[in-house]
Amino acid sequence: MNAISLRWALMDGWSVARRDLIHWANQPMTVVFGVVFPVVITLAFGYLFGGAVKVPEGADYFAFLMPGMYGMTMLFGLSATMIAVATDASKGVTDRFRSMPMAPSAVLIGRAVADLLNSVLVLAGLLACGLAVGWRPATFSGALGAVGLLLLLRFSLLWAGMYLGLLTRDPGAVVAVQTLEFPIGFLSNAFVAPDTMPGWLGAVAEWNPLSSTVAAARQLFGNPGWGGDSWVAQHAVLMAVVWPLVITALFFALSVRRYQRLDR
Repeated sequence: MNAISLRWALMDGWSVARRDLIHWANQPMTVVFGVVFPVVITLAFGYLFGGAVKVPEGADYFAFLMPGMYGMTMLFGLSATMIAVATDASKGVTDRFRSMPMAPSAVLIGRAVADLLNSVLVLAGLLACGLAVGWRPATFSGALGAVGLLLLLRFSLLWAGMYLGLLTRDPGAVVAVQTLEFPIGFLSNAFVAPDTMPGWLGAVAEWNPLSSTVAAARQLFGNPGWGGDSWVAQHAVLMAVVWPLVITALFFALSVRRYQRLDR
């Protein structure tokens, strides 16, 4: 792709992203609910279950909980992207975009930009919630690194959501993905130590991409975590970069291929 084609794709992509941002401006309650819901879940976990959970290093429960909730919120964005893409596809919006004189990648780029901006807003609201209940990162630079890794995971899951949305083209199928989000999220180190699980299940939890991001975020935030002796647990920051890059490469290619073959 030459410089002119790239500029064309980026400009068209931003036009598509603006469309989604305008929709959110006209329907602000959708955005408000997206910010409030993870805050409510966090407060429920913190105040209802906090006293029953043994926290590593005897630390405050919110210091342990918040990085896990940040990671879970990034995971839950997968179904939000899938809903938006499947809705556009089922209503013929995507087909109309494909018939227009615009870069073929613009629809995917625009959706990625819009949803990532939405995730920044949701994560900012959850960070504010954490600060309000007493959670504190150890250093500002470490916090920036942790936020970057969380958004990198979200960016990779954007492409997974876009592929699934284009594959099904049915908003009703999102229920199945939403049902799976909780098991995938809980099968990680976000709330439970993998070494307390049966051997094979603990190994699956440790190799869950969410576990790497949550462990790396805890490390960079300076918050308590479970630790672990496995290679993946000892190299959490590295794997928090590798996993999203692999997921992005895989689902980007699948999304582009699926978008080009929507009429088949």
